[in-house]
Amino acid sequence: MGDEQAPETQGVTSKLLATMDLEGEIEGMEGRQLRMRMFTFEPGAVFGPVHDHKGRPGTVYILQGVITDHRDGGATEYGPGLGWPEDRNTTHWLENRGTIPAVEISIDIVSKA
Repeated sequence: MGDEQAPETQGVTSKLLATMDLEGEIEGMEGRQLRMRMFTFEPGAVFGPVHDHKGRPGTVYILQGVITDHRDGGATEYGPGLGWPEDRNTTHWLENRGTIPAVEISIDIVSKA
């Protein structure tokens, strides 16, 4: 499945674990917060469609299972103890091709809602 054909999100649940207001913590971060979420990808789950991280940098860490990250025409599998950065140049979509749920922790900087 190519990047352009990524389906809509299905089989993924998200739990907000924590947020922290960055105003006053780091100069220039007014209106922004640090956010930590846990995502569970059931077998066959997809997190799509293709999306970017411009203005929303972060990092991901895999706790369980394997998540396949599709970007730049390729696919990379990440298992427990591994992860990846999501910076302004990241354009991708994710899936769980495995037979067990995959769980990741995602931490990013976002605009306060």
